[in-house]
Amino acid sequence: MKTTKKTNKPWTLYHANLRTKTLVIISISSILLISIFLSSYLIKPDSIITNFTSANQMPSLEHLFGTDWMGRDMFTRTISGLGLSIGVGAFASLISTFIAIVLGLFSSFNKFTDELVAGIIDLFSSIPHILLIILVSISFGGGFYGVIMGVGLTHWTPLARVLRAEIKKIKTSKYVKLSKEFGKSKLWIAKNHMLPLVISQIIVGVILMFPHAIMHEASITFLGFGLSPHQPAIGIILAESMNYLTSGFWWLAFYPGLSLLLVVLIFDLIGENINKLLNPQSAQT
Repeated sequence: MKTTKKTNKPWTLYHANLRTKTLVIISISSILLISIFLSSYLIKPDSIITNFTSANQMPSLEHLFGTDWMGRDMFTRTISGLGLSIGVGAFASLISTFIAIVLGLFSSFNKFTDELVAGIIDLFSSIPHILLIILVSISFGGGFYGVIMGVGLTHWTPLARVLRAEIKKIKTSKYVKLSKEFGKSKLWIAKNHMLPLVISQIIVGVILMFPHAIMHEASITFLGFGLSPHQPAIGIILAESMNYLTSGFWWLAFYPGLSLLLVVLIFDLIGENINKLLNPQSAQT
């Protein structure tokens, strides 16, 4: 009889199961974002110096993203701007998540509170988003604090709508009805029964809120209603580059814009893959 030899093929990511691939993608993406964020804080403001003798130089090995009209290294400015945008997105996401959780749990108390929360969500959703962010940011004095409050107080509506819908389903479950019959308060039921069951939606919602917060921060800063012009924000870099694009200095807007887009896509990628792990219908072992 002929014997077949078993060949031990080297393990590759291609042969891994869906769960392993998902964890690898999340890990690599997270390390990349953390590296960008930490690198931005290692860059001191004094290191972004002006040097008019090297102004408007094209990308090279010495200056990967080229230099601007003041001779400043665009790679250094871009990394600083990305770190600032990630920081704004983090603070704003925490504020929006807290508001969404409070309103979602508040909607579970009775029919009146549910309709009240639905009305508040519809009210905020009906106002143009950029306009609302600008108004809130100006009312808080603008600057870094104003942008955080402007973005944070306006990005909670999608997550609040998801939590309200999930909580309405949980309210019809048998264990919630039993808790009511045993005399448990509505606050106890919301804290012990409803909140643990919507943790996965909260985690995914927070991560997917990041790219929206970062893009809107860059948008209002580009329009001149956000961060101070002295800060190396991506929106400010793109706004300043508009005056030089017609002169052929394309790298002033291309690399910062592309870097911002890549960071946003990485956050979306992390959110989608975490949803695969937390969603029982898509998670596989």
